[in-house]
Amino acid sequence: MRTLFKGGTVVSGSGMKRADLLVEGEKITGLGRNLGAEADRIVDVEDCLLFPGFIDAHTHFDLDVCATTTADDFTSGSRAALRGGTTTVIDFACPDRGESLHHGLELWHEKADGRTYCDYGFHMTIDEWNESIRAELPDLFAKGISSFKMYMTYPAMMLGDRELYWALKELRRLGGTVGVHCENAGLIDGMVSERKAFGELSPASHPATRPVIAEAEAVGRLLRIAQAAECPVTIVHLTCGEALKEVERARRRGQKVYVETCPQYLLLDESVYFNPDYSAAARYVCAPPLREKAEQEGLWKALRKGEIQTVSTDHCSFTLAQKDAGREDFTRIPGGLPGVEHRFELLWSYGVVKKRISAAALCRLLAENPAKLYGLFPRKGRLAVGGDADIVVYDPGASHVIRAEDSFSAADYDPYEGFVTAGGIREVWLRGSRQVEGGRLLEEAPRGSFLVRGKCQL
Repeated sequence: MRTLFKGGTVVSGSGMKRADLLVEGEKITGLGRNLGAEADRIVDVEDCLLFPGFIDAHTHFDLDVCATTTADDFTSGSRAALRGGTTTVIDFACPDRGESLHHGLELWHEKADGRTYCDYGFHMTIDEWNESIRAELPDLFAKGISSFKMYMTYPAMMLGDRELYWALKELRRLGGTVGVHCENAGLIDGMVSERKAFGELSPASHPATRPVIAEAEAVGRLLRIAQAAECPVTIVHLTCGEALKEVERARRRGQKVYVETCPQYLLLDESVYFNPDYSAAARYVCAPPLREKAEQEGLWKALRKGEIQTVSTDHCSFTLAQKDAGREDFTRIPGGLPGVEHRFELLWSYGVVKKRISAAALCRLLAENPAKLYGLFPRKGRLAVGGDADIVVYDPGASHVIRAEDSFSAADYDPYEGFVTAGGIREVWLRGSRQVEGGRLLEEAPRGSFLVRGKCQL
């Protein structure tokens, strides 16, 4: 099947240009002005923008946490992703402490294989370090797992400084990509104990016990450990200027540091936690928490200057009933927000249209950079001959209001309720097959494939 996309504007990490796009089977085979190739079907994309399918490299589907399981599994979560123009997700395979990494990988394949609507890969979470874990790593690379996640907080998952150092040294030797959740666990525990002693158990205590300094200290400490290990690292879901300063210092020392932030830190702020209605406040609990509104402009500036490389969602969804578990104790609120469905439209509407970032920068942040960082480029991340025909057709004139009742996520609320978009996604194509049209999913059967990933190219 030969499909010709005619009359659109192709967006890449280097700019925008009028061009036709020819697709044969699953691949792009032609790109240029006024392509005269014969086609079995012609898709008129006049006045529309053509983006490469987006990559969300930070999702949590079907994850057991806080004595419950996320509302979105790989089926509902990937449907939401695809509807929002995300054609690839990279989720986290999370074995429990004491289990092998291979067991975690097998478990996540059971959760995802045959159930996922977009293409997908896995990061591997490392929550302990020993000779057995180290010995597993080469085979994981052979199975397409080239990126790893570690935590500096959460008792069941965190590594101490010594274990972090050893793990980073070994992953540097193997050429792995390492992402780290940076918060100071001891400081958080101490502040939580103080709040509980005073009986301050509402969601308003959540941001107070996970302050900016807890994140910035952990980022700075990680980067010194990474310096000793001579290992590049990625700071996931960075939220604040103080943490960015630590990254800037490390880069001036010559370290290679990648940074990810999320839409919630660009568009929402901590005022939501002080709503006297418990449900209205608890739905926004995530870690790190939302910050003061003043932090947002610094993040946008860093995006504009290229100091932040990717914007993922950290999609970790729960229903309001699940969030209700913390009504008597804010530490029991399962942390996380839905967001995989609206990331692109939000960043286009409140970033590009408001001239905070360019369309090319947005394409780099959501497609090209994550493809390079996580070993998927050039198959993914750009619209170019030889690449997968993952295509998002965006109509700048199709504005709409984001509402939970219209969303595909299994969460029964939307943190961006009432946000107005500047345009809308008209179509989404996955490897040459039209999967979404006018907000409707066209195929009932999941079509996503597991992606064997290589090493970092960014």
